Amino acid sequence: MNKISVHNDKIYIRDLALRCIIGVNNDERTEKQDVIINVILFTDTRKAGQSDNLEDSVDYKMVKKTILFLVENSEFLLIEKLAEEIAKVCLDDSKVQKVNVTVDKPGVLRYTRSVAIEIVRTRESYVQ
Repeated sequence: MNKISVHNDKIYIRDLALRCIIGVNNDERTEKQDVIINVILFTDTRKAGQSDNLEDSVDYKMVKKTILFLVENSEFLLIEKLAEEIAKVCLDDSKVQKVNVTVDKPGVLRYTRSVAIEIVRTRESYVQ
């Protein structure tokens, strides 16, 4: 018998364009810079698909608001740290079993469109 994964379904939050203090250089510490955030929330949408009730799904509007607040008030040195903190707030929702977070920092390197980090974290990663 095949075991069905409970987090095969995905909710995407795409191209969330925000500004924050991010970087290690002095000039990066004084003015907010653009970051582009993409999040994939792995969850089981079957119950919500049957009930048509928001309580049975991930409230992605609230997840977006939480990410927005975190990012716009952050002052991390590394995009790695920013991605990690975004993953943590996504996993605060008990319906999210796994999260994929990509943080792009446009224009940070000459001759490139952006530099990005992508991480994948699971609920088990943050069990305390």
